[in-house]
Amino acid sequence: MLLQKTDKARLELSPGVRTLSLRERSLLLLADGKSLSDLQAMYNGIGAQIVDNLMRQGYLTGPATLPDAPSAAATPAAMPDAPKAAPQVPMAAAKPQDPSDALRSLAGTRMYLFDICERMFARRDPALAKQFHEALRGARDRASMLDVGEALLEEVAQMAGAERAQTIRDRMDQLLPREPEGSTSEA
Repeated sequence: MLLQKTDKARLELSPGVRTLSLRERSLLLLADGKSLSDLQAMYNGIGAQIVDNLMRQGYLTGPATLPDAPSAAATPAAMPDAPKAAPQVPMAAAKPQDPSDALRSLAGTRMYLFDICERMFARRDPALAKQFHEALRGARDRASMLDVGEALLEEVAQMAGAERAQTIRDRMDQLLPREPEGSTSEA
């Protein structure tokens, strides 16, 4: 059961195009010829959710759990390889475009913004890139990460336009942990 990248995945991995998280991109890089179970085991088990999301979004093809998802849920004993993937399919089916709470983290958001900073500012304005790097390292909670992210987005809007800034903002909103209810979440 080997997975293959689609043309959409190859476009995502081409220079200058980055809409997926670092974890999603790294999994895409490894996907060609890898078995489904190897990819699902990545990132302490979160790989299964990432693979499912990438397949639903059309980045990966293969022995998809997508077409078989209803029958896998109806007959779990019929598929001996299904125990790991079967419980996670219904959870991902509820919100295919929005990452699960397990994928949301300050660390993931920070890494995404570091990547944007490198690509947008490192060559054009090294001092600004360094300033954002320090600010991102110091952002230890959701509010401070939002503050740094908004400042970075203002610079991106000036440099690359409002549409590019909005794309980054949307992805950042997907990666940030939800607002805590009474306690602060750790990255």
